[in-house]
Amino acid sequence: MNQSSRDPLLWSLSIFTVVIHLIVNGMGGFGIFRDELYYLACANHLDIGYVDHPPLSIWLLSVWTFVFGDSLFSIRFLPALCSGLTTFMVGTLARGLGGERYALILACLASMFAPILLAFFGIFSMNAFDILLWSLAFLVMQRFSQTHQPKYWYWLGLIVGLGALNKISMIWLGAGLFMGALLTSNRTALRSRTPWLAGCLAVILFAPFILWNISHDFAHLEFIRNASTEKYASQNPVTFFSGLLLLMNPLAMPLWLAGFWFLLARIEGRIIGFAVLFVLAVLLVNIHSKPEYFASAMTVLLPAGSLQLEQLLKGKYFRWIRIPYVICLTASGILLMPLTLDILPVESYIKYQSGLGMTPSSNEGLRLTSLPQHYADRFGWEHMAKVTAGVYASLPDSQKQKCLIYGRNYGEAGAIDYFGREFRLPPAISQHNSYWYWSLEHLTQDATLIVIGVTKDQMMRDFEEVQEAGIIQSEYAMPYENDLPVLICRKLRRPIQEVWNARRIFI
Repeated sequence: MNQSSRDPLLWSLSIFTVVIHLIVNGMGGFGIFRDELYYLACANHLDIGYVDHPPLSIWLLSVWTFVFGDSLFSIRFLPALCSGLTTFMVGTLARGLGGERYALILACLASMFAPILLAFFGIFSMNAFDILLWSLAFLVMQRFSQTHQPKYWYWLGLIVGLGALNKISMIWLGAGLFMGALLTSNRTALRSRTPWLAGCLAVILFAPFILWNISHDFAHLEFIRNASTEKYASQNPVTFFSGLLLLMNPLAMPLWLAGFWFLLARIEGRIIGFAVLFVLAVLLVNIHSKPEYFASAMTVLLPAGSLQLEQLLKGKYFRWIRIPYVICLTASGILLMPLTLDILPVESYIKYQSGLGMTPSSNEGLRLTSLPQHYADRFGWEHMAKVTAGVYASLPDSQKQKCLIYGRNYGEAGAIDYFGREFRLPPAISQHNSYWYWSLEHLTQDATLIVIGVTKDQMMRDFEEVQEAGIIQSEYAMPYENDLPVLICRKLRRPIQEVWNARRIFI
């Protein structure tokens, strides 16, 4: 690691990765992503757990926004920073595995321009931290496999614990590394207490989320069950690997396949190789796993494959391939970049997408129009808040004091809370995920509700007075977020707590 820390090339590539995201991302003006609105709402309701994710990334976001504000540039600076650190980890892994300069450059460029990694580092979410922490865990295990120094177990326990507190998929890696130790010569290390103490450290760090779930009727397990059965489309090995092929850049496939071979063929790499195979097996067994779940494992497969390719291309008959492959890999990554970073204005993007022969996609089986889901979910939120503000302004002052705004999902509720500050809108309530809990303190029997996206007939079941007061239209938003009625609802027919408890949406 010391050699890498002094390598000006690696530092340059890492800084360049950050610069790409800070300058390029957002050029198309697509706006804030649905989930970012929710994470900002979570940061305003600090807790040791949330219905759909652990709290670490939210704690970081809360501190960051307290210091630097919650503008789009500010909140996306954190994932941009993670992208640069991940590039540094990938390059360090390439060096640590025995690679020379070509392997380092190839590994860094493959990860920098991988479409799914560009996407994950292009918005704020726990995924950016997850990828960074996986790469750090791989680096620690690579060091352990070379030195067998017990201290690396404690570092691993720290990383896995923090990683699980960020996203529970880190548990797959922790279990995979344990299986890797059992199946390799590293099993002798398990006879000492050090790995077990490291495991205890990981559990202690993850404990806040466990305690939150115990005190909330294991809400996260309910979320996972509902999401698996009702939200995510089913996958099979063919769709999984074909999706992964595009997400990682088709020209990078030789790298990550060679990475598998490199790790499994060498004694010092087998613990990591078996860990990655274990994670892959878990994802394939679960038919609702998405290909992007495997992206974090690429932070070790790419450097391992780059080293394998470097060794293969040293021969005089294949040496000529080295530079053309790097150029083609980078060029194809740049060509695919507009598909995951909002570089182009929306009309230009639609033409570009069509020119590549691609059609919009959703991994949740949702109806789409001209944009894929990860872009459509960046449109319409500010307009939604403005229309709702107009309806709120039409209320008598006596009703404004007891007014609440209801959103069907955390995107709608988050948009009201984020953009509604300009219009001094009351807090948003929703029955979706953690908003269900946050809304409880605001519920009052005599409240006037402004309801977004629910039909008049549906609301008449619970209210005596329902008035259509506006409509929200956004051409490029998800279809179910377009042409939404805005209703004013008064005089509940039954107790509000009964209405609220009748349905909660953990999905």
